[in-house]
Amino acid sequence: MRVLIVTDTFPPDINGVARTLNTLGEGLQRRGHSVFVATTVEEDGAGGLARRVMHSMPLPGYPGLRMGFCSTRQMLEVFDQFRPDVLYVATETLMGVAAIRAAGKREIPVVSGFHTNFQTYLEDYHLPGMETVAQGILRSIHNHTARTLTPSADTAAMLERWGIRNVGIMGRGVDTELFDPARRNTALRQSWGADETTPVAIYVGRIAAEKNLELAVRAFGTFREVQPGAKMVFVGDGPRLTALQEQHPDFHYAGSRTGEDLAAHYASGDVFLFPSITETFGNVVLEGMASGLSVVAFDYAAPRLLVQDGVNGWLAPLGDDAAYLSQVQKAAAAWNAAPLRQAARRAAFDLGWERVVTQFEHELATVIQSASLEP
Repeated sequence: MRVLIVTDTFPPDINGVARTLNTLGEGLQRRGHSVFVATTVEEDGAGGLARRVMHSMPLPGYPGLRMGFCSTRQMLEVFDQFRPDVLYVATETLMGVAAIRAAGKREIPVVSGFHTNFQTYLEDYHLPGMETVAQGILRSIHNHTARTLTPSADTAAMLERWGIRNVGIMGRGVDTELFDPARRNTALRQSWGADETTPVAIYVGRIAAEKNLELAVRAFGTFREVQPGAKMVFVGDGPRLTALQEQHPDFHYAGSRTGEDLAAHYASGDVFLFPSITETFGNVVLEGMASGLSVVAFDYAAPRLLVQDGVNGWLAPLGDDAAYLSQVQKAAAAWNAAPLRQAARRAAFDLGWERVVTQFEHELATVIQSASLEP
């Protein structure tokens, strides 16, 4: 197959969507398929998948990400360059819409991905009351594609309620060789002011409004009521980082981390506080559990799939802040419980990326075959 991936975000961007798409594309390429990426992001010199960089502008309210835009004609030029058999459109922006329109002109089948709950971000970014409008736009975009893939049953059910047709669930994987408790680093913990008797609560992800960071701060306050000497570490970057640093200078801010450095940060923590309520999946939950962390999260998306309450982590009903804080108390009391941490590792261990790449390959091949059978 010749697969064109259309996405506004791609490495070296640091986020779950970018990492997922790169992993899927490289997985297809290892299986002998040709993969090309239309994106907004220049290469960083490290090689990787071939790409065409399209025009873009910073996402309003979120300068760390960019929104691509191009005409249908420009996307047809990409088709002439690469000659795709199928498109995977991962982001529902002007560039994604242009790609879908161009594919319609050339009768090239399209699979779309629903990776991000953008419609729930609108209030956080000062556009209240627009969620219903956004749902209608997203429904129109996805119903112009042959198949829409999303990573969790919760999100699939939501899309079907909106009237989006032919929705499929394609989960996520984790590199258990990279994310491993063995990467725990005593010197790194010491840089946080923690020795092996000091509990460390950690958050990994974007430092942004949609991540419910206010609850993360409250959760650490609850954690410290149980463990007064505990430390709090934030790993990541985003538009709320400066404000968070100003309001809570006692926390440690590690910034964006990648690769083995990121894996060491996970493994050097003890309890992963994950208060987000806007995920389509939550790759960081998988990474944290693979690293041997017990996770405190709401009961949906990846946590619902992976976390057994009190066995390998802690779950609270979605949106119930009081219940979440109650679970944080339990996690703080059991911060160094070896059976919990070992169970977290085991739960993630079988969720490698190969099975996800296999499904992705099958989904793309199926829409190509279906298109070839149409009169």
